[in-house]
Amino acid sequence: MSPSAISSADVQLGTNPNDLEPHWMPFTGNRQFKAAPRLLVKAKDMHYTNADGKQILDGTAGLWCVNAGHSRQPIIEAVQKQVATLDYAPGFQMGHPLSFALAARLASMLPETLDHVFFTNSGSEAADTALKIALAYHHSTGQSSKKILIGRSRGYHGVGFGGLSVGGMAPNKKQFGNLLGNVDHLPHTHSLEHNAFSRGQPEWGAVRAAELEELVALHGADNIAAVIVEPMAGSTGVLIPPVGYLERLRDICHKNNILLIFDEVITGFGRLGASFACERFGVTPDIVTLAKGLTNATIPMGAVVTSHEIYDTVIQNAAQEIELFHGYTYSGHPVACAAALATLDLYKEEELFQRAADLEGYWEEGVHSLKDCRNVIDIRNMGLVAGIELEPREGSPTARAFETFLKCYEDGVLLRTTGDTIALSPPLIIEQHQIDQLISTINKQLETVE
Repeated sequence: MSPSAISSADVQLGTNPNDLEPHWMPFTGNRQFKAAPRLLVKAKDMHYTNADGKQILDGTAGLWCVNAGHSRQPIIEAVQKQVATLDYAPGFQMGHPLSFALAARLASMLPETLDHVFFTNSGSEAADTALKIALAYHHSTGQSSKKILIGRSRGYHGVGFGGLSVGGMAPNKKQFGNLLGNVDHLPHTHSLEHNAFSRGQPEWGAVRAAELEELVALHGADNIAAVIVEPMAGSTGVLIPPVGYLERLRDICHKNNILLIFDEVITGFGRLGASFACERFGVTPDIVTLAKGLTNATIPMGAVVTSHEIYDTVIQNAAQEIELFHGYTYSGHPVACAAALATLDLYKEEELFQRAADLEGYWEEGVHSLKDCRNVIDIRNMGLVAGIELEPREGSPTARAFETFLKCYEDGVLLRTTGDTIALSPPLIIEQHQIDQLISTINKQLETVE
């Protein structure tokens, strides 16, 4: 498709057919994209419409975020009403009712001990905020030596300097390095040898949690502030936690007075067939980060939810009037709050978290039917998520998955790839026949990729 194929109506929707060059696109091969652009101009429910007018089935909920489907009317109306009523209110030394209502609503959805909410604008900001809160907490208890932050190999916590440092994505590290000192990493749990083609949680891998005890012995418990992990790592290839792994991390952290942070930016809001991963796995962290599905991606928003112990400690022990010197101009933005409240209402009214749970079996059978496809070496799934790992092409890692992505797009299905893994995470409103279309398209196109 050439840019000239875009209609004047699509230009009014915000695309510019004649000048793609000024936009420096994120996490994109800009040279490749601008030579053959893939422009989406409309979206409704399970489908995008591209600039050629073709319907594209959304197999990724945008970027793991449009959990209730696209352009949902209740969210649209809530945003329109809020813009006309209160477009912006400062969050520093001022407030507005919706941010307090949303905080209470989120606290009611999480385990009882997680009951204080700090608003951000993205998952990246939420990760950096969570790390800052962890450091502030230990400082407030007089344990200022607890400054080491532990992430995990193949972890992703956004692109802020904090999240980048505790994260474990190799390309990010190579280009920017570790911007924070006092950081270490656990090994990831992925093992083709032990767990290939597991359904749900793999049986092997809880042993990897013991590496945390080794890091405690190395650094000393008095020096470690927090451990941050994704309950299920999404952006690095859909890595499902082994049976007992998260429980073991929780025990070690508790024993050593180390805060446990769950990055639930992807796993939150029904993606795993429960409100949050901490509910699905029965493991309660000290801090949770949220974003993406919080507003159904209609307006950017993130959040950090902490235990009352953390909040009370920081607030009550502060020597200065402002207890936490941190925040954003758009923290708790009124339009974002309106979008989030409408989104949470929609999740509840349509029972979308339960819908994801009910579809999990059908979804699992569908994705595992790809086991014998060309170049497939592993399939992983949980809730409405799946990772289909391909054998890397010699000398061209990631090429097979990306070629499959391009071919499926041309065939009317949108996938996401990370490395040599095809990642699937459709909106929770997906129907069985759309799962069939998604799987059959992948099946067909895998057979065409060398």
